[in-house]
Amino acid sequence: MLPTMKCPTAALAVAAAVAVAATLGTTHAALRLPRFFTDHAVLQRDQPLRIWGWSQPGESIRVSLGAQSATATTGADGRWLATLAPQPLSPTALTLTITSPTETISRSDILLGDVWLCSGQSNMDWSLGACNAPEDIASAHFPAIRHFRTEYHFATTPQDNVRGHWQTCSPATAPGFSAVGFHFARRIQSETGVPIGLITNAVGGTNIELWMSQETLLNTPSLEPYARTMRESLAQYQLELDAALAPMQSWIDEARAAKASAAPIPLPPAFPEFPFGEKAHRPRCVTLHNGHVAPLIPMSLRGVLWYQGENNADASLYLEKKSAMISAWRSWFRNPEMPFYFVQLAAWQKPNPDPAGGEWGPIRDVERQCLQIPHTGMACTIDIGDAEDIHPANKADVGERLALWALSRTYGKPDLTVSGPLFRQLTIEGDRARIHFDHTDKGLMTATKSGRLPATETPGATLERFAIAGNDRQWHWAVATIDGDTVTVSSPHVPAPVAVRYAFSSNPAGANLYNRAGLPASPFRTDSW
Repeated sequence: MLPTMKCPTAALAVAAAVAVAATLGTTHAALRLPRFFTDHAVLQRDQPLRIWGWSQPGESIRVSLGAQSATATTGADGRWLATLAPQPLSPTALTLTITSPTETISRSDILLGDVWLCSGQSNMDWSLGACNAPEDIASAHFPAIRHFRTEYHFATTPQDNVRGHWQTCSPATAPGFSAVGFHFARRIQSETGVPIGLITNAVGGTNIELWMSQETLLNTPSLEPYARTMRESLAQYQLELDAALAPMQSWIDEARAAKASAAPIPLPPAFPEFPFGEKAHRPRCVTLHNGHVAPLIPMSLRGVLWYQGENNADASLYLEKKSAMISAWRSWFRNPEMPFYFVQLAAWQKPNPDPAGGEWGPIRDVERQCLQIPHTGMACTIDIGDAEDIHPANKADVGERLALWALSRTYGKPDLTVSGPLFRQLTIEGDRARIHFDHTDKGLMTATKSGRLPATETPGATLERFAIAGNDRQWHWAVATIDGDTVTVSSPHVPAPVAVRYAFSSNPAGANLYNRAGLPASPFRTDSW
């Protein structure tokens, strides 16, 4: 069942739709499917496979795919849902068949593999064709990788369908794939042989709140400050709607009369802008959940790839919001342990010489803290950004680093190193601080990285971008030294240290701490100032 929108807008929209339908006529409810159940789709293996659509109320529907079939009865709302028993992967093309008492629909070239939802902002939406990597496109002969790109749809109420179509990966189609998704899928498919379906469902310049439902935002206790603003906006909107609804009955009468006389139907009364939409901005939220997420519920997914955060760079309640969103998505897609692998923001803008850092420092540290959410993983990209472009062209390393998490945690290859060093603990030893890390696999090192080439160790190089402070909260660049699997940090200006920051700015150029698997240490701070 789709989440409902408990607000005046939904009730008014339904009332208006009913009035217009009663006045102007309705359409015949033929057997149909959502647009992502089409030819060339990849559907989820090894999970209950939910197939749904619409038909005449009360009709018996039969769904068949591979060795499984199931039946359903269309409800009064015209919607039906059939659940097929789990089936193993099938790289051999299957046919999906849906039959009603009067119609049959067939979808061909269906593979059973793993479906990954690729969501977030423009860096996830960024196409392979925009990455200046013609060799990737020329070699993109991967018939077991399929891609569905949703068209942008900001919606004021939950929608039941998306616009888009499946494409099989080839040099002709690959330029339109999400670049991150492409490189992720190529690595996974090449190592496992599992068909991979990518649903690119991302929109540039969007806050995380746009991807969350109204129910989640209003009913999550930790988000109460945001919910308070939402309720105030809805209350004001209700007053504006009440005023706008006054001429509605007159318009219905005029529309009915115009239809009877074959005259042009007059324009309906003007309504105030939806409070959470793209124009009102009070606050800007929920519309992409309505247009992009709600229509996919309750499809079966292997997991989610997420690249977002630029629009939440102030980091306000970001951990709480992401935690609430992940919990809600897992509930709606009926997968309580659904993997959620995300990207930490890459370097951008001119380097900041202030040891205190700032700008994107807080959001990156909160993204690191999001690893406390179960069944998540983070790809650190601090070494593959572009000071001049918020959309770095190197999406290959992004996809590859996400794939490491999936290969290890989802595809049963636990010996892989999935992450660079992650801050675990600060200890104070007199006039110096010691930083303890997780994921020091094979040891720590200094290194540099150029383009898509592997990181190169720089023996004897000075560790850069560590800052240290005492109780006075004055930050100073520090002397940092690798000591086994830890780093010691000190400064003659800080005789009694209490806090350390690393790479804590939008572009911490020179940050060079890696593990020997060639993965960079995540930016972090130990303070909460």
